[in-house]
Amino acid sequence: MPGKERRRQLERERYQRQVTRRIRKDERRRTIRAVVTSVLIVVVVVGGMTFLALTLSKKDRDDPSALPTKESSAPPKPTPTKAAANTCAYAKVPAQAGKQKDVGTPPKKPVKSEFEATLATNRGDITVALDGKKAPCTVNSFGFLASKKFFDATPCHRVVNKQIYVLQCGKPKGEAQGPGYQYASENTTGATYKKGTLAMANSGTPDSNGSQFFIVYKDSPLPPQYTVFGHVTGGIGMVEKVAKGGVTKEDPQVGGGPPKKKVTIKNITVEKA
Repeated sequence: MPGKERRRQLERERYQRQVTRRIRKDERRRTIRAVVTSVLIVVVVVGGMTFLALTLSKKDRDDPSALPTKESSAPPKPTPTKAAANTCAYAKVPAQAGKQKDVGTPPKKPVKSEFEATLATNRGDITVALDGKKAPCTVNSFGFLASKKFFDATPCHRVVNKQIYVLQCGKPKGEAQGPGYQYASENTTGATYKKGTLAMANSGTPDSNGSQFFIVYKDSPLPPQYTVFGHVTGGIGMVEKVAKGGVTKEDPQVGGGPPKKKVTIKNITVEKA
């Protein structure tokens, strides 16, 4: 009997050692899997962040729609595009597939008088006075694009209702961001952006004006780096209603987004005042 009990005890001890080894082996496997999983998560997250950063950076470079927030720092001093006296310089933008809607370039001779424009939209007309004396090349470009039907059937694609208060329009359909040219800023010295102001959007860099513009529907503390080329004379109430309707999706990077109450420009007509 003592021999049998001894054998049983030895078998129990051997079994316990096997179980202990299996438990330790399983723990090591779980630890290795956890480490590998953690490393993969870090790689995916870092890789995703890198991709996101690159995507956003490229989007910001391509999109001439940048509008700062109230906390934006002072803009760098612009380096105006050189042009001969009494001429406008419209610099061709290097071709990028789908990024421009090329309709040619405006005549180099600037306008020298005031004009009136009517933005016919699906929600009613917006009338504006264009200041060709203070922003001759901008008004010249705006009138040229209108005559080429550049703005026809285009959306006002962005409304901002926090810190700054603007409705942004002038972006062609699809991936295109503007015309095939850019030109220098005008009328920015001491510029303020009070309710009714009509100004050009840009890419955040000096002299990157194209086709996108914005209407200020409430006094906004923007820095003086956006060309003011006119003011609203009728229809601002409609813009306020659109802004009050909010956005479909807020853009966390630049603020604002597509308005819930969609605004589509049917056409723009420009006439001498």
